[in-house]
Amino acid sequence: MKSAVLVFPGINRERDMARALKLVSGNDAAMVWHADTALPKGTDLVVVPGGFSYGDYLRCGAIAARAPVMDAVRKFAADGGLVLGVCNGFQILCESGLLPGVLMRNAKLKFICRDVHLRVERADSPFTRGYQAGQVIKVPVAHGEGNYEADDETLKRLEGDGRVLYRYCSANGEVSEAHNINGAAASIAGIVSERGNVLGMMPHPENHVEEIMGSVDGRGLFAGLAEHLAKAA
Repeated sequence: MKSAVLVFPGINRERDMARALKLVSGNDAAMVWHADTALPKGTDLVVVPGGFSYGDYLRCGAIAARAPVMDAVRKFAADGGLVLGVCNGFQILCESGLLPGVLMRNAKLKFICRDVHLRVERADSPFTRGYQAGQVIKVPVAHGEGNYEADDETLKRLEGDGRVLYRYCSANGEVSEAHNINGAAASIAGIVSERGNVLGMMPHPENHVEEIMGSVDGRGLFAGLAEHLAKAA
């Protein structure tokens, strides 16, 4: 699995992401600077990591979405390439038009930094094949603008097409407002594009891939991607 991790000014999770990718695939990820105009040859997966690109000025992700490298990412995705955006990366993917909707301020207007539970809605996508449908995993969040919103028609389309892959839930998988940490529509924590090759999610699976962190629940996402790409080769 040949991965490319984008680096913008203010991004701070690129090394965490690169480490998670190497632990699972055995390969070093290429670090791609925001001003680059092309991705490394043979790239299988592009990752847009979390952090605070450009200091979160304007809207979160709005400036990064217009960086030169994003033209290459849009072309890569249009050609069917796999793209993963986490936290600020999710915001950037929405701002760049690769995913619908927008990430708003958390409902209680407070920054949230803690472990949360997610329910895996499907296990038949490249981003979830390392899990079972209905499985509950625990991974961290660290965001102030993770409240996913979209118009009613978009939300209906996401639900009808099975494009919601992860939802906030309780430890036993209950989805309700009581367990919706940021007020996101339909407790949405992660969605995929219409073709299913672009995933944006607010939680950080890359931080729960080693036993020393107290959980390896995030590892399934990366292991599933590696398996998918190995079978596609």
